[in-house]
Amino acid sequence: MDTTPKLNRAELMQELRADFEELLTKVADAVDHARPGRIIADSEEPARDAFAKFREKVYAKALQKRLDAAEAAFPPSDGRER
Repeated sequence: MDTTPKLNRAELMQELRADFEELLTKVADAVDHARPGRIIADSEEPARDAFAKFREKVYAKALQKRLDAAEAAFPPSDGRER
């Protein structure tokens, strides 16, 4: 049985909400700025790059939140060696 504390999902979503909105803006801008007749060709790569950066940020943030939860579950050491 895994007793490692889980990350706070609501907190993770709240902290990433602005990043998600920025992602959607970048994708919309890529599509809007694409030339007529080349919407996919002009917007696919910028959209994919924006998603890749967002994916990395989400994963890193989730890992950090899990580590933070695990550290918070253990009381700090009083500094004495046993």
